[in-house]
Order: sequence, then C-alpha cells, then structure tokens
Amino acid sequence: MPARTDAPKMVKELSLKEMVFGLARVPGARRLIFGGSDFSVYDVDFAQEKPEPKALGKHESYVTGVAVVSGGKKAVSGGYDGELIWWDLEAGPKIRTVDAHAKYIRRVVASPDGSTVVSVADDMLCKVWDAESGSLRHELKGHQTITPHHYPSMLHACAVSPDGKFVATGDKVGHIVVWDLASGQSVVTMEAPTLYTWDPTQRRHSIGGIRALAFSPDGNALAAGGIGQIGNIDHLEGPPRVEVFDWKKGEKTHEFPGEGSKGMVERLIFHPDGERLIAIGGANDGFLAVLDLKAKSVLVQQKAPAHIYDAAPGETPETLFIAAYNRVAAYEIQG
Repeated sequence: MPARTDAPKMVKELSLKEMVFGLARVPGARRLIFGGSDFSVYDVDFAQEKPEPKALGKHESYVTGVAVVSGGKKAVSGGYDGELIWWDLEAGPKIRTVDAHAKYIRRVVASPDGSTVVSVADDMLCKVWDAESGSLRHELKGHQTITPHHYPSMLHACAVSPDGKFVATGDKVGHIVVWDLASGQSVVTMEAPTLYTWDPTQRRHSIGGIRALAFSPDGNALAAGGIGQIGNIDHLEGPPRVEVFDWKKGEKTHEFPGEGSKGMVERLIFHPDGERLIAIGGANDGFLAVLDLKAKSVLVQQKAPAHIYDAAPGETPETLFIAAYNRVAAYEIQG
C-alpha cells in the first residue's frame, strides 16, 4: 500500500434543500438512489454533467435507509414511518409497501448479491427479507429494548458480510451481535461500551452507540463506529471513534479515538485492499477520515462542508458518494 493517501477531493455536487440520510448506488453505474428529511425517495444519475434528481415517491416520514437490489432493477427504502417500500427502477412505480417495524427504521442494507434486504429499527429487531418477493425470512432478537439506565434503546447499525453469509447489528449501548443469515442464529456477541455516554446530572440522558458497522473485504474483521465519551451531549462534543474486531474470536484489534475532531461516525467503508478504512460523519459540520489498519494510524482527517449521514462506494476504489445535510456529492480519494 502507498505510504500516503491524498486528501479526498469533491469532484461533483448536487445541492439540495433537505437533509439526505440514506444513499445507495446502482451497480455498474453512477446512478444513485437517496432519501431524507422531505420524506421522498429520489433517483439521480451522477454521470450527467448536471445531475437532476427524479422523485420516485414518498414515505410518511424521514427516509433513513436505502438499498439497491435485484441486480440494480429495484430499490428498497425505509423510514421513520416503520415502512419498507420497494421501487421499480426500470418502470418507475412503487411495487409494494411493507409495514416492517413498530418504531423508527434506522438502516436498510442489501446483501452483496442483491437477493436479501436487512433492516434494523428502534423496536430493537433486525429483520431479514427476500429482496424479490418482500417476504420475511428471519426476525432477529438480540438487543435489549431498555438501556442500563432505564431509557429506551436504539438500533442504528447493520452490515452484511462480503460473502453474504453473516449480518452484524449494533445498538445504542455498544452491544454487537453477528448472525448467521441462513439460519437466523446468533454466532458471536461483542461489546464496545466506550461508544455510549450517560449524563446522570444535567440532562439525565444517554447518547451515542454504534452508528456504523462494516466487514472487511475478506470478512475477517468487523469495524464499529460512533462517538466516544461526550462532554456536552447537546452539541455532540465528543471525538469520533472507531473500533475494529476480529469478530470470529470476539477480540478487539484496533482503536481509533478520533483525536483532533468532534462528531459521530455515521458510515464506515473498507477499501478493497482491506488495509484502509474510510470513516465519515459529523456534528455541526462534517468530516472524512482514512484510517490505516496496518499501521494503526490516521492517514487523512479533514473537514467536510456539512454533516455526512451516509456514503456509498463508487464504481472504482478511488470514488466515494456521500449523503449530507444539504447535498449529495462525489469524492475522489487517491493514494
């Protein structure tokens, strides 16, 4: 791997009025499906000189997760309304709406082959769906509904392994479960308690938790991201934090405490070489960091114009698409 990595550079930007919380890329293209605070799901082609988003339809609340399935022919979106909606990306209309969760859906992801959809929500359930039929395969229960301080917990993060055999889920108090996708059985559990902050005096409120999970390309490592211990919970005044595990052994191998910046890691993406890990997120503004797992050091750490909520790998290892407070943008990462 090269000794240095150039700072990520924004090469194209789509300015928007709304916050964009969920983003996915259609395989083999620069076509993006995204949604956010205006309740709508959009389709936009970033290969165009001036990308123009087209609305596919709407949820009844914030859109918080998007996945592309069935070889890029369909998309699935999830929102605070607890619904999953299937969209036909070729013909345009809505295919089906499923009343999927009893509380806010936090993330929707697809298996690498696009045959499976996974959703997690604040009902503390992970649900596994058949991408083609929309039928429920498994309902995975492994996260407590109440925190140790007797407040409702949240389930923000999930990720599917590159071979499509496992799914990882992570909750507000830093509890991680890896599941076998075929059987729906729990394989291993791990803890990342530093990602959880409890304020017992000023606000009597907890914040943080695991907001991002990612498997390495070989499937052996699992990275978890969020925010470290927070001094002012009203302003996310804590360091972005990433922990990496050898999940098959249940052992932590890396810690990146996010010194020099503040905010929450919202998304983690491994470089195909398996030695670099991209962490994105934000507080009042955004950040983008490139972590070197081999050297256990930070290669790049830079500010972004706005809080980044989601990201999708591009068609090459050097390209990254981001979903942010008021924009969708393409970045190039060289090195």
